[in-house]
Formats: sequence, C-alpha cells, structure tokens
Amino acid sequence: MLKMRPHRSISALGTALLVLLAACKQCLSANSNTGAPPEVSQHNGTLYAACKMKPSSSLAEGLPKVFGQVLFKQDYPQGRLSVLLRISGFPKDEGSEARAVHIHQYGDLSRGCDSTGGHYNPHNVHHPGHPGDFGNFEPQQGKISAVFESEATLFGGLSVIGRAAVIHEKIDDLGRGGDAGSLLHGNAGRRLGCCVIGISSPNLWDMYNKLHNRRRF
Repeated sequence: MLKMRPHRSISALGTALLVLLAACKQCLSANSNTGAPPEVSQHNGTLYAACKMKPSSSLAEGLPKVFGQVLFKQDYPQGRLSVLLRISGFPKDEGSEARAVHIHQYGDLSRGCDSTGGHYNPHNVHHPGHPGDFGNFEPQQGKISAVFESEATLFGGLSVIGRAAVIHEKIDDLGRGGDAGSLLHGNAGRRLGCCVIGISSPNLWDMYNKLHNRRRF
C-alpha cells in the first residue's frame, strides 16, 4: 500500500505560489501606470499623440490645400490635454477669416475627410459642447499656429486616439446660428483637411512647441 506525503505536496504548492506572486509583483512594478499605454512610463508619466494633416482627397476645386501637424500632450491620469496646431496652406492675403477645427468620430479616410463621420460626441450633447470642439483659428500669413487646452482626453474609454482631426473651410458659429446645423457642427462648412490621431514620441511636440514659443517672443 502506497503512503501519501501531504507535507511535501503542500510545500511544493506553496513554493509555486510564491514564485507566481513574485512574478506578478515584477510585472506591476515594471508598469506603475496600470491601465495606461506603456508609452506613459517610457515618457515620465506623459502621453503624446500626433496627427499629420493633409488635404482631403475629396477636396472641391478652388479650396486651399492645407498641410501640417495637430499634436497632443497629456499627463497621466488626469492632466489637462494640451493641443498644438501648426497648419499651413491658406491664402496669405486671407485677412481675418478664421477656420474651425474639430475632432470627428472616425479615423476613416477612405473617402477623404467625408468618411470621418460627425463630431466626436460621446455625451450626446449639442455643439459646441463636444470635447473636441476646438473652436476657431485665424491664419496669419497663410499659417495657423496655436497652443491651447481641451476637454478631450487621450486616456480611458473616451480617448480620442484613433479618431480624426478635421479643419473646415469656414468659421464655427459656436452653436449660435439658430438652426439645426449650428447645433450639430457650427455650420463650419466643407472639410479642407484631416488626419488620424495616433500615439507618438515626444519629438514632434518638443520641436513644434519650441518653434511656437520662439514666434511669441
């Protein structure tokens, strides 16, 4: 008749559990920002994103072809989102005509900017209450250069990563136009250019932020 050795089995099980717990502890310490993209730890608690603006492939004839960058920076987990616009291609003699910039729902450029859907509106509210309603920006010498803060976020279920930034041909009436279009999109007109927002290194933000600061002083 075989004799059982329960003490050795329990001891082996306990050793295995200790090894497993040690491995889990190492995994957690490797990424202290649990639930955040790994780039947050790589860049000292900050996440960066970039969006390379190009003219819409369905751009109507006669509209300006715009190029540039829409850049994002946010500290994890609850820092305010900073946005940097650097967009060129507007007529240099345009004067004070401002252009609207918004985040749209889909990062789908299969039909140019027309396939990016409507404004990103996770709370189902009227415009301009959407987190990506950035407002109006006036070109100077054919270029828009601006840095501002936004209610949008790069983190969690409401992250704008993978969605699109769109610049429009007209000024945003900020919901004051008195019609249905005003409450949907601010009557900002056709979509000149767009891009898909993706996680990036800090390099573009650092470079364009320095250029923006030099221009101010």
